[in-house]
Amino acid sequence: MAKFNKDSVGGTLTVVVLLSLICSLIVAGAAVLLKPTQDIQKQLDKQKNILQAAGLLQKDTNVQETYAKFIEPKVVDLATGDYVEGMKDFDARAAAKDPAKSVVISPADDKANIKVRAKYAEVYLVKDEAGKTTQVVLPMHGNGLWSIMYGFVAVQPDANTINGITYYEQGETAGLGGEIANPNWQKNFVGKKLFNEQNEVALRVGKGASADKDHGVDGLSGATLTSNGVDGSFKYWFGQNGFGPYLAKFKAAMGAN
Repeated sequence: MAKFNKDSVGGTLTVVVLLSLICSLIVAGAAVLLKPTQDIQKQLDKQKNILQAAGLLQKDTNVQETYAKFIEPKVVDLATGDYVEGMKDFDARAAAKDPAKSVVISPADDKANIKVRAKYAEVYLVKDEAGKTTQVVLPMHGNGLWSIMYGFVAVQPDANTINGITYYEQGETAGLGGEIANPNWQKNFVGKKLFNEQNEVALRVGKGASADKDHGVDGLSGATLTSNGVDGSFKYWFGQNGFGPYLAKFKAAMGAN
């Protein structure tokens, strides 16, 4: 049997291939082992941001217990505004990539610049101690300068007044557009109205917008395109192609309670 010569070209290549294979196996194994922990952390972060938008997050809040007690997730058909029963663990991002579970948005309607969205969305009914719905948290996303910006918006039973917002995933410029994740800026949305008297989306984010005390939030200084992205996200997701049909039915149901 020929002696293995690790100093030869063939030997060197063999060592490199073996090391690459071993490293690949280690990385793959670590990814498999860590995935359950990562999934749990991702779910916890999502629950935390929903609670924050609803004003239920304090420093000592047990996120999992509070979420389980006060939040009821439901899946909504965006075209009709009706709840879809029997659908659990809905993943809107995965659905948006499936032509059978998504819709292409026309350029004229695509205020959020996202091109396609899932046919359904998960919404989160917020309950009080007695189990009565007090608000609803809705997801939204849209393109900013560098990234797709994902957030939650909490809306009161009038289906018009904002209780709070969060942005939990974005890649905008730190110190500029990235300030959409700053709670101090997010507080500016609390109490603002989504719609005008004609039931048109009237919330505006931009330079000097706060002159309209009911509907306006000033954009971020030095981050015009990010602010435009936030503005477009609200205009799309709360219009008739987004949560408009659902909010009309939510308002009617809350008025009946």
